[in-house]
Parts: sequence; C-alpha cells; structure tokens
Amino acid sequence: MAQAKKDLVIVESPAKARTIEKYLGGKYRVIASMGHLRDLPKNKLGVDIDNGFTPEYIPVAARSDVIEELKKRSGEAKVVYLATDPDREGEAISWHLKELLGIPDEKARRVTFNEITKKVVQESIAAPRDIDQDLVDAQQARRVLDRIVGYKLSPLLWRKVRRGLSAGRVQSVAIRMVVDRENEIRAFKPEEYWHLDATLDRIEGDGTFSARYFGEGEKKRELHTEAEVKAVIADVEKAPWEIGEVKRGQRQRSPAPPFITSTLQQEASRRLGMTPRRTMSIAQQLYEGVDITDEGTVGLITYMRTDSLRLSEDALAAAGSFIRSRYGSEYYPGKPRRYKTKAGAQDAHEAIRPSDVNLTPERVKKDLTAEQYRLYRLIWGRFTASQMSNAVYDNVVIDVLSAGHCFKANHSELRFPGYTAVYEDHGDDEDDAPKKPLPDLREGESVKLKKLASEQKFTEPPARYTEATLIRAMEEKGIGRPSTYAPTISTITGREYVAKEGKYLKPTSLGEVITQLMEERFPDIVDLKFTARMEDRLDEIENGKIPWRDVLSDFYGGFDRELSEAEKALDCVHVRVPDEVTDEKCEKCGRNLVVKTGRFGRFLACPGYPECNFTKPIVIEMPGSCPKCGSRILKRTSKKGNAYYACEKGAACGFMTWDVPVKDRCPSCGKSMFKLSGKGQRKPFCVNPECEAFVPEDKRGYRRRSSGEEKTVARPGETK
Repeated sequence: MAQAKKDLVIVESPAKARTIEKYLGGKYRVIASMGHLRDLPKNKLGVDIDNGFTPEYIPVAARSDVIEELKKRSGEAKVVYLATDPDREGEAISWHLKELLGIPDEKARRVTFNEITKKVVQESIAAPRDIDQDLVDAQQARRVLDRIVGYKLSPLLWRKVRRGLSAGRVQSVAIRMVVDRENEIRAFKPEEYWHLDATLDRIEGDGTFSARYFGEGEKKRELHTEAEVKAVIADVEKAPWEIGEVKRGQRQRSPAPPFITSTLQQEASRRLGMTPRRTMSIAQQLYEGVDITDEGTVGLITYMRTDSLRLSEDALAAAGSFIRSRYGSEYYPGKPRRYKTKAGAQDAHEAIRPSDVNLTPERVKKDLTAEQYRLYRLIWGRFTASQMSNAVYDNVVIDVLSAGHCFKANHSELRFPGYTAVYEDHGDDEDDAPKKPLPDLREGESVKLKKLASEQKFTEPPARYTEATLIRAMEEKGIGRPSTYAPTISTITGREYVAKEGKYLKPTSLGEVITQLMEERFPDIVDLKFTARMEDRLDEIENGKIPWRDVLSDFYGGFDRELSEAEKALDCVHVRVPDEVTDEKCEKCGRNLVVKTGRFGRFLACPGYPECNFTKPIVIEMPGSCPKCGSRILKRTSKKGNAYYACEKGAACGFMTWDVPVKDRCPSCGKSMFKLSGKGQRKPFCVNPECEAFVPEDKRGYRRRSSGEEKTVARPGETK
C-alpha cells in the first residue's frame, strides 16, 4: 500500500522548523528555506525602469541545494503551507517561494504564527489564507525603491568622494540626524545658572534637612549670576526662617505599555547593553522556540517586529489570573489595561509579550542562555507589569521662608509597590527628590539656618545620540519601520559614516561630507519629512489604496532629475574628505594627530606621513581607576584587534588587563572592580592581590592568554 503524502510546511529557519514539526505531528514535513531564495541580482540594477519598474528576480546561487530540495518536496506534497514570518518581508518570501518552486494556486496556502505555541500553530494550519498581494507589493516597492537609490547614487559617490561608499534611503536620513545633532552641539552656547541650598535644623526636636532656592514668594526665579546668589545670601543669612506651606499627598505612577520593536531595542540597550541587532537576534531565538524542561519546545514570545500595543483577550485574561494568584488581588487593577497604538502604526501584530505568562523567567532560566534569559526576563516583566496596579507614593513638599525668599524641600516614598514589584521602569526623567525622609515639620514652625551652599552650573548641550535614542528619534519622526531600525544602525556604523565613542554616536568626517553633498544635490533623499511620507505611501500600498508602481513613478521623476543635475554640477570635481584633527600632539614632530582608519578600526596618526610615521590608539577613558597607582584606565587595541585596558602611565605603572573596568568599587578594599569581557551580564570581581576579595586570573572563567598574546599591544593602524 502506497504511503500517504505528507503536507509540506516551509518556514525560514531550522529552529522554527523543528519547533513547528513537533507541534504538527507525522502528517506534515517542515523544511526551512533559510531566508530569501530569490532576489535582485547583486552585480547590476536589476530593475527595468522603462518597463514599469519591473524587477528582475533570480535564484540565490548559494541556496541552489535548498531550492532543489524544496522543489522535490513541494512536488510530492498534496498541500504546501508557506509559513514564513508574519510581516511584509515574510509575505514576500512566501510569494517568491511560490513563484520559484512553481507551486500552483490551488496547492499553495499561506499561514502565519504570531506566536509559536502548539495551540496557535495548529489553529493557523487549520485556517490558511491566500498570499496577500498588497503586502507583497509593499515589500517590492521598498526593495525596488532602495535598489534604485543605492545603485544610482553609490556610483556617483564612488567617482566624486571615495570608492566603496554607499547611499541608502533610510540610512542617509539616519546619518543626517546624527550630523544635525553634532551641529547643534557645536552651535550650543552654555548659559550660567546657580543652585543655592540651605541646610536647616529644627529648633525643637531633632531633624536636619536641606531645601533648595525656589524664588521670591510663590514666583519661581532662576539665579543666573554669582551676584544674584550673593544678594539672596545677604538677605537670608541673618534673617529668621520658618516653615510655610506643607503639602502632603499621594502620587500614582502607571506602568509602561508592553514592548514594541523600538522600545524593546531601547530598553535592551539601556538596561542590558545589547545592540539593536543583537537584541533582535536573541528575540528571534525566543520567538522560534527553546527546549523547556517538562514543556518541550516552546516559542517563548510573540513576534518581535511590531509597532502595535494591542494585546489579545486571551493574553489579557491570563495575565489577570496570574497576577491575582501570585501577587494578590490588590496588585490587579480590576480590569485589563488596554493601550492605544499610535496613529500611523501598521498594527499587524500584537505587542511583544510572553506566549505564556505562567512561564516565569525563573522557571525557564536553566534552559536558556544568559542572553536569552535576560531578554526574556525584560519582556516578561514589562508585559506583566503593564497589567498591574499603579505604584503609589507618599509625597511631601515643604516651603521654607526667609526674608521674602522661598526654598523648597521635597521627598517621595513608595507606599504601595504595585507594578514595580515586577518591573522597575525608572528612566532618565526620574525626579531628583532626596531619599532621606523629611522631619515631621509643621506650618509656622521656626527653624534655624545651619549653612548655605551655592554651586555654579552651566546648561548642557543636547546629548549625542546613542543607538537607543537614535531609534527612538527615528520612530518619532516616522523614519523606517520596526524591521529597519537595527539594520540601519548597523549599516551607518559598519561603513564608518558614524563612529561609536563609548555608547554615543558621532559622525565621522566622511559622514559629514556625504551628508553635506546629499543635502546640496539630493535634498529629498535626506529630508526627514519626505522620507516619513514615503513610509506612509508604502503603508498605503500595503492597505491596497495605491498601486506600487505609481509610488515608484512619482518618486523617480524628481530623483532622476536631481541625479542628472548633480552629475553636471560635479563634473571634474572630487570631494575631499578632511582628516578629523584632534588636540593630541605627535610625540615625534609635534603636529596635531588626525583620525585614520585601518584594518582594526579608527586610530590616531601623524599627518606628516611618510616623513613621520607615528601612530597611537584612540584614547577611550574607562570608568574606575588604576588599582596600582590610581590613574585613569584607558581602552587600547592590540595588533590583533583585541581590546585591552591599561593605566594611562603606560610602562611607568605597568598595569594592563583584558578584563573590563566597571564603575563599582570593591566593598573590601575600595579599588575599582572589573568584569570578564564579552557579551552577557558578568559579575564584577576585584583584581587587587592584597584584597581578601581578590579573584585570581584562573578563577575568572576564561582561557588564560599566553604571554605572547599579552605583549601584542602595539599600534592598531598599519596602513595609512
């Protein structure tokens, strides 16, 4: 008797294939396509502009064996389920698979999984649909649009600036944002202001407290000069002090909504030190499935590329039940919290959440890698907290009056933790209320001045973007979509248009030159509003409101004209990228060193090459101090490109280590602590041999480097 044909399910990754095959059983064969199997050619434009922007798709040569296997299996199958990711890119991959493998319409079925759990997988397979051509067309439009911009602009940059450069529709705008922020910083003029703090004692009873100058009576006043400060001091120094209004009350703090792609990347960067690309890679693993003890293979989170705050009714009900049973009814607000998705979001998927809230981070920790655990804990905590009661704080604000001037003291103390029992979301906007409780002061009570302390301050320029804050700014301005944030950041840093200094992004000279050229010759490409409107047009294609070729046609007319005008204007012109000059001096000839790029990244070099060949690493100051002599610790790069950390005094001190300095101090000896290099959360340790908490090198958990390796700490740049 002939064996019954198995239905074929095609997914993108092997991990996803293994998970889904376990859920579906023996009637189905699940195979991974390993991503795109058909794409535009790499060595030419691959778009027939004169024939309605028709793309030329070809099979990916490196995937020929996968293509042959899928053709064979799809030919044998009764039904082929195309189960790629539930977004535009996934829809397009399914469409390409159908076309490439020659699967007839009646045999092809499209299924998507917002979460990879047995229930959802089986329900989705039971309710397939046709491929959504509007989604496919939206992805085609983006792909063709970006191909035209990249392949038309990049050769111009090669000829006029430097070979190997590239331009991109979203990446060029991201670079401009970093450049604009740098220009803001350069143009910033600091303004002087002063703080004036009074330390006061109760006359009757114990209690010392501090109050900060507020103004004259109820009118707030800023102190801008030392003369103004001295005038206030002269008024109050000998005058009586008394307590004015005492305001006591409660403040409630609501939980943050569950994560969307951009907020997950921001929080993972801020809390876990993960790059956006790493965050999405780990999230993909959690989504596709992990082997959990007593549970089997489980997709732990919902799909991670989303801009929607919507949550399913099942998830809301499960969260409410979990919170009441684990924390008590007072921790549940009585009904589900629903969050409003911002206008313009695609809203194709739920917010990022655990697929099963009962799978707590502690329960699955032993089955996860360190990075998987930390990211899952973040996602689980944020979702669970989003359905919990408000945190309640007792607030007290006290006015202290003297000679017509008002000083204010305030304190906030947690009364009921609410959602903070699960997820602390203190951010940059956290108030600076003193932690020490205030005495039980009464209105009209006299107090005595103990001392006055003034401090000169200056307004700070806007901070440079970090990866996280750049993503937030891109999202706010409508630049890109959830799937593009991480690749864009990786592109602009990887191609050295933008450099990372610590956690901050700074434009390189190359990035500034490219941005200036683009602003002069291709203003639409780097215009933030134009780019945001283009994203809206792509959304309209997805919603079936406009043909995709019309969007490309509308764009191309102006772009082609700008390209022709730029070619004429830049005829016989070569744009020079100036060296980035630093304040550091060449130790051989005294010239100001400039920033160069070599095989191992950026380094400092003398501009007098070849007469002077002096080079040195770029100095990055690390937290903490040298445990031998107390000087600064600097980050260096070895000849092999490895980072190491050394005392700024060099051979005069002799301290160097491959371990990373941290801001924490050893509680036993007070010296700076260190942690292992590499990804993931690492526990700090003490490297002071004279300390009782000292951790020897062979106990720190890594392969000990050879003495030859440790001596390889020469200049990072070998080519000029």
